[in-house]
Order: sequence, then structure tokens, then C-alpha cells
Amino acid sequence: MRMVFRWFGDNNDHVSLDQIKQIPGAEGIVWALHDMPAGEEWPMDKINQVKEQAEAYGLNIDVVESVNVHEDIKLGLPTRDRYIENYKRTIEKLSKVGVKVICYNFMPVFDWLRTDLAKKLEDGSTALFYEGSKIHDIDPLDLVKTIAEDSTRTMPGWEPERLADLTELFEAYKNVTTEDLWSNLSYFLEEIIPVAEQHDIKMAIHPDDPPWPIFGLPRIMINKENIERFLKLVDNPYNGLTLCSGSLGSNRENDVADMVRSFSDRIHFAHIRNVRIYDNGDFIETSHRTQDGSVDIYDIVKAYHESEFTGYARPDHGRHIWGEECRPGYGLYDRALGIMYLWGIWDTLERQKKEK
Repeated sequence: MRMVFRWFGDNNDHVSLDQIKQIPGAEGIVWALHDMPAGEEWPMDKINQVKEQAEAYGLNIDVVESVNVHEDIKLGLPTRDRYIENYKRTIEKLSKVGVKVICYNFMPVFDWLRTDLAKKLEDGSTALFYEGSKIHDIDPLDLVKTIAEDSTRTMPGWEPERLADLTELFEAYKNVTTEDLWSNLSYFLEEIIPVAEQHDIKMAIHPDDPPWPIFGLPRIMINKENIERFLKLVDNPYNGLTLCSGSLGSNRENDVADMVRSFSDRIHFAHIRNVRIYDNGDFIETSHRTQDGSVDIYDIVKAYHESEFTGYARPDHGRHIWGEECRPGYGLYDRALGIMYLWGIWDTLERQKKEK
């Protein structure tokens, strides 16, 4: 297992490369050009700039998260081919600086959705929270209209300047079915995977978060059955997974450790985090510790160890602790604690293996 740590760049992250370097076992950053609009070709000078920044601290840039997929590709519009060609050229450029994995997702409109970015836990820390009653059976266009009229009623990520775009996107997806989305994903993969293989970069799709339809939008990367279908769309080792225990684990029916054991040869990137699921299906993110949530993090790490996983892993969303002011879910302290918990499990398993 190769531990990496997500970094949003000098201008977008309060966590410094010097701090990341001090986390035991962290050998690289998970990065992206966050100022680049989805669908645009990444410029080589900006890519090289990140490489130089990371290497100054002895960190690799092997994993990119994310090269975002333009909505026209997900919608299957005629304009998608132009954006796919940009994506191919970006893959080629990233290969020149040693990138080995590209994480991406195929979620319509939202990468992820929460209803509260700082819900208080019993210990006084705060964390990302999902409250289903604020999402279920609500017409998103009505919600956009309400937020536009009353700025005190909002949703995380629904900034006023985004409302016009959200209205257009929801309208565009009105007649897009789940099968349409599968077809559009297959088209994308058939174009992209040969290029990724040519340049020795593994493509790793991230599951939907949360793993069920929201606002009537189709979602497909939600369970083991659908992951099996996805891997068969283009049955190539370069077509793989970013397996996120928190995204998939927020549905009690998903056995994430079983997925690790079933798909280990196609998991190129592991996101490991915990969530606590309430009786009504709401969930809140917790520390990485198994006992603090509903996801068996110990068994998940054990599954990776049994599979002799040599891919990349990172602690995922953490709580906001010790008064840290940070990007929601991406503080330094709790994610660093998460790494040490994961290493503790891994090192124990290594010792047990050697003593047998």
C-alpha cells in the first residue's frame, strides 16, 4: 500500500507540502489543476509547476484527482467528442511527468452532496453530514428557485452564482435515463482507455456519493452489481476503480470489504474513511476508527492486505478538530490521524503474517 495525501495547491489549501512530508509514510500528493474548467486541456506549464513543487519536498505526483468529465460527455451531446479529445491530450501530458493513476467520476451535476458541512459530533468536532429529508422527494428546480428568492435557505455547494448553471443542468438531465448514462459512460471509456493504456496511466472511477439517485438524477456507480457491469464495459486492467469506503459504505447494504476482495486486481486507488449511519439512513462522517462509525475499516484494510495491494491509498474526509479552520472534510489533523490508524492496522497485519 502506497500512502498519499490530497493537496489542493498553494492558493486553495491551508495544508502545506512541508506538513504533508512530515506525516509518516506519506510519499506523494493527490492533486489536480483545480482552476481548470471541466473539459479543457491541461497546460503543460501548470502541470510541470506542480511537479516541481512536490519534488522540492521529496513527494511524488503519481495520482491525479480529478480530471473532471465535462457534462456534455455525461449527457451524450454531439459536442462530447471535442471534450474527449481534450481529455486524451491531458492524459498524454500527465504521462510525461510520471502520473500513474487518474481518478474521475461520472456523477451528473454534483461530485458529492451533503446537507451540512459542519455538523457537531458528541466530542465537539464537526463533520460533513447528509440529511435525507432535505433531499428526498424535492424538485431540484423548485429548490433552486427557493434559494434564489431566499438566500437564508441554501445547500452546500449551491452558491448564488451557480444557480443559473444548476437550473440549466437539471433541465438538460430531465430526460436522461439510467441506461442513457450507462451508454454515455461506455462511449467515453471506449475512447479513453486505449489512450490510457498507451501512456501507462490507470483510469480509476470514483463511486457515486451518496450511492443512490438524488433529485431524480441517475447514478450508476452505487453497488457491487453495478461495479461488475462497469468493469465489463471495457474489460481492460487500465479501466479500474477508486474504491471509496465512505461513499459506498453510506449504504448499509454495501459490503466494502467484500468489494475489495472481489475487485482487488482492478482497484488502482483506495479512499479509506468511515461514516456513521443513523436508523433513518442519514449519515455523518467520523474518525477513521472502526468503532466510531458503521463501516468496518479494520476488515477493509485486512482485505487490502490479503490481496497484497500495492496501489495507492489515502485517508479520505476527516473531521474538523482542535479548532482547525480548513476546507470542509480536508483538515490536516484528522486525516493525519487517519493515516496513522490505517498504518497501525497494516503494520499489525504485516507482523502477524511474518510470525506465522
